[in-house]
Amino acid sequence: MPINKNALIRYKVLDNCFRNRQRKWTLDLLVDKVSDALYEYEGISKGASIRTIQYDIQMMRSDKLGYNAPIIVVDKKYYTYEDPTYSITNLPISHADMQQMSEAVELLKQFKGFEHFNNLNDVVQKLEDHVYSTSKKQPSIIHFEKNERLTGIHYLDVLYKAIQEKKVLSITYKSFKAESANIITFHPWWLKEYKNRWFLFGMKADTILNLALDRIISIENDEKTTYKHSQISSIDDYFRDVIGVSVSQNVRAEHVRIWINAENAPYVETKPLHHSQQIIERNDDGNIVISIHVQLNFELEREILGFGESMVVLTPKRLVNRIAKKVEAMSLKYLGKNIIH
Repeated sequence: MPINKNALIRYKVLDNCFRNRQRKWTLDLLVDKVSDALYEYEGISKGASIRTIQYDIQMMRSDKLGYNAPIIVVDKKYYTYEDPTYSITNLPISHADMQQMSEAVELLKQFKGFEHFNNLNDVVQKLEDHVYSTSKKQPSIIHFEKNERLTGIHYLDVLYKAIQEKKVLSITYKSFKAESANIITFHPWWLKEYKNRWFLFGMKADTILNLALDRIISIENDEKTTYKHSQISSIDDYFRDVIGVSVSQNVRAEHVRIWINAENAPYVETKPLHHSQQIIERNDDGNIVISIHVQLNFELEREILGFGESMVVLTPKRLVNRIAKKVEAMSLKYLGKNIIH
């Protein structure tokens, strides 16, 4: 049964509401939420009626669309999913959807090889492999890196739209270090993926910071606050001097010299730690010394420590000391002198 665009928007909004257990969703609140989305995405000002939402809930509960959504009413007033892990986005792709995806892949493949579409190549390859394996019921030919337990991905579409339309967001967020969640008024600017995790960059008050999507609990539009536009002209320039996502506005990049043993030298040469990487010394025994120009941050330290004894920082001295302290603490744990049982 085909779904028109407006109905699909309504189903997706209702799905997000039923999954958000931080709020109690009455029928009136659902109507308001769906109406806001229809206006935001399609410019429909008349909104949705209570009868339309009731019909949508009935359709989502039924098997007509294949959803069979476990929607329940709590205290005869509040709508939610009985199963907190359920989402219509987790359902298998229908035959009609698969046909449309196949056609989309064939269209996109026509642009492969064009210079302006180089960034599409990986996307098209992933789509083509997924469509093939699903339609043929065969295992994937290409195995892409993924994290099955990664959370927060369902916010990507909402955040992308908010960035496009310059919307201020009220984000309920709980960092790894925080004891409880906080509500943040946030001006979103762009999204970045790093090591299979997604991060939202923007401004909170007068501070530029990033939020990990897997630490976001809920997102609401803040219609009362005026949007603050990014003063950063180039995203590439913003990340130019860092490894990862931790960028400091008040820290200058430094020249970091690193010794690498012969066994790992080819790996680092073919997959540089940073775009600024240069080989400044090549020894007869195969060892090399490289130089990179970066800010000293957490991700840089993790990258270096990941190579273990095969990589040694030569300069700057304070990075040498920081790595040495971590290696010493690690050594004590492995030697059994500081083990927590």
